[in-house]
Amino acid sequence: MGTSKFNQILLLFFHLHLLQISCSVFVHSKKQSNLSPTIMFELKSQQIPSGSIRRPTSKLPFHHNVSLTVSLLAGTPPQRVTMVLDTGSELSWLHCKKTPNVNSLFNPLHSTSYSQIPCSSPVCQTRTRDFTIPASCDPNKLCHVLVSYADASSMEGTLAMDNFQMGGSSIPGTFFGCMDQGFSSSESDSMTTGLLGMNRGSLSFVTQMNYPKFSYCISGRDASGVLLFGEVNFAWLKPRSYTPMVKITSHLPYYDRVAYSVQFEGIKVGGKILSLPKSILQPDHTGAGQTMVDSGTQFTFLLGPVYTALKNEYLAQTRGKLKELGDPNFVFQGAMDLCYRVPLTQKSYPVLPTVTLMFKDAEMSVSAERLLYRVPGEVRGSDGVHCFTFGNSDLLGVEAYIIGHHHQQNMWMEFDLVQSRVGLAEVRCDLASQRLGLGL
Repeated sequence: MGTSKFNQILLLFFHLHLLQISCSVFVHSKKQSNLSPTIMFELKSQQIPSGSIRRPTSKLPFHHNVSLTVSLLAGTPPQRVTMVLDTGSELSWLHCKKTPNVNSLFNPLHSTSYSQIPCSSPVCQTRTRDFTIPASCDPNKLCHVLVSYADASSMEGTLAMDNFQMGGSSIPGTFFGCMDQGFSSSESDSMTTGLLGMNRGSLSFVTQMNYPKFSYCISGRDASGVLLFGEVNFAWLKPRSYTPMVKITSHLPYYDRVAYSVQFEGIKVGGKILSLPKSILQPDHTGAGQTMVDSGTQFTFLLGPVYTALKNEYLAQTRGKLKELGDPNFVFQGAMDLCYRVPLTQKSYPVLPTVTLMFKDAEMSVSAERLLYRVPGEVRGSDGVHCFTFGNSDLLGVEAYIIGHHHQQNMWMEFDLVQSRVGLAEVRCDLASQRLGLGL
């Protein structure tokens, strides 16, 4: 799905600032033999075994507000860049300065290791096939790439290659988009923030790094977190529940083959399982209805019939506890129409029914403050407007279930690319950062 998604971005230092809140193309495995046993990613790293090659576990802290962002170095000499962490996108990109007097994130003219990819390159011709819009040839015979997102934002430019650095670890020859044109709901985001594509595509950052797995943990308390590449074996971390990734190799019009898709099996509200036909929770013959774990989207979106069933049950179970907004014309972010009035003087919510998303062999429970979100700037008399943090995909024109990062807070999220599974474990992410020595 991607960036700027529904006006949200993620940062890799886990500086969470949604690009509207999730790193290249490697044809072969990169054996980084020049690395020391321990690699420092902003703070520190821990070496762990991975197959026959000992790969370091790399840790990066991050912060978030609407998106998750991380801080990297790009080019030679290195330029510091901020990128949104997006498990729903493939191509990483930076806003590039190619003309004078233009603000940008990255200046390729100042990098001696920067190179542009010609449209005749096999990378341009074959490795962009999973893009929503395949690459083309620009007037200069360079590989032209364009990425677009569900909130109607888009970026376009040239496929390029340069060196990236993460905590002292050099990642040479990484493919990314050097973007110089685009439309964003927030121009400041497009100029000052890039995107770190982290899905399973051949040009994604994690694929190019050739790490077998990565994990992240988002704190709901202090807008911080950690992104970690490599194995995770910490005594304080609860055992993960693993749900297998769903893979469909056929080209279907509404199916993203390189997304982190999981099998959605149902929803519980306050312990009550909603009556939903299994067929509506699975992709149909067009690919519509897949369930994607997406750090590039803030909230969670469900297909219309499932959203309606959840909304009605939540209304029934909160009647008398919460006061409905009563404004049928107010829809937050164009897809979230269940909103409440909460007194500005009220410091906490009443006890609310937990909403549990059920996947094959794993569950994700959403409770307390993660169930409601105060809409900035919206006041009705002496009340603030707080909206239910689930939305209707149909209103966005998206044919999929999207599990956003807001509901991944205080969950250890592990993406195992070798065994093709997603691991979940409840954890206090602020304490996890401290235990990993990030000091956030």
